[in-house]
Amino acid sequence: MAVIYEKVALLGLGLIASSMALAMRQHGLATQIVGHARTSETRAVALEIGLVDAVFETAVEAVKDADLVVFCVPIGVMAAVAAEIAPHLKAGATISDVGSVKGAVIKAIAPHLPENVHFIPAHPLAGTEHSGPRSGFATLFENRWCLLTPDENTDPQALKNLRALWQGMGANVDQMDPDHHDLVLAVTSHTPHLIAYTMVGVADDLKRVTESEVINYSAAGFRDFTRIAASDPTMWRDVFLNNKDATLEILGRFTEELFALQRAIRRGDGDELFNYFTHTRAIRRGIIEAGQDTDAPDFGRGVKE
Repeated sequence: MAVIYEKVALLGLGLIASSMALAMRQHGLATQIVGHARTSETRAVALEIGLVDAVFETAVEAVKDADLVVFCVPIGVMAAVAAEIAPHLKAGATISDVGSVKGAVIKAIAPHLPENVHFIPAHPLAGTEHSGPRSGFATLFENRWCLLTPDENTDPQALKNLRALWQGMGANVDQMDPDHHDLVLAVTSHTPHLIAYTMVGVADDLKRVTESEVINYSAAGFRDFTRIAASDPTMWRDVFLNNKDATLEILGRFTEELFALQRAIRRGDGDELFNYFTHTRAIRRGIIEAGQDTDAPDFGRGVKE
């Protein structure tokens, strides 16, 4: 594929950033890829494995002459980083991010940016429970969605280029309003993660279930709760603090549904349970038909964890 950006700066070098670097390099989408990481250990690893062409201790150094700057840092520090780099951004550069929340990201970054750059928030719906520069892989975004949330003043060519980048890395791309994005993700990602964290915490609290039993017999649904609950604590703390309203709304709906199921179980209402599970099973089939998961045994994961 053709080069879309001459120089890309990735601020933060975790799972998403490292996967972006590998995918951009594999598909020839950028001439130069540089990174910024807070810790010397992360910077050393990034250079050791050839993840980026150069890595810098400060974000200011990384963004110099960059045509695309991508915030891959926790939401809680984005405002400070934006204020730091703003005076040093190249005129005409595109500024984006990979945050799981969009309203809060826009509030954190946009006020600090100069008028001569293009800010286009983005959210790739892809990931694993792993983190760090060694966790990335070039195929992470293939057939996954990346949601862009431009506003009415977004430069059409800048938007076209960023869309082309994500498509070049294998993603399907769509656009939506930031507030709607945050509500959708509260349903599809944020609340399920909170429930997973809670369920793993409940198992830990049930002293009648020994630790060895929880570990040895977790090949059922609990195992997949633990997979989700192993996700990066800093990122998910910031997600819930910054998508509070939408998450609380969906949690309220979840609580209502849970009470309805509790009543059905208490009353022995088999028809209610059967109908409910039939409906949810159909949703699962829809996800598979949309190509967003597989019905292969063990969810297609094989024996490798």
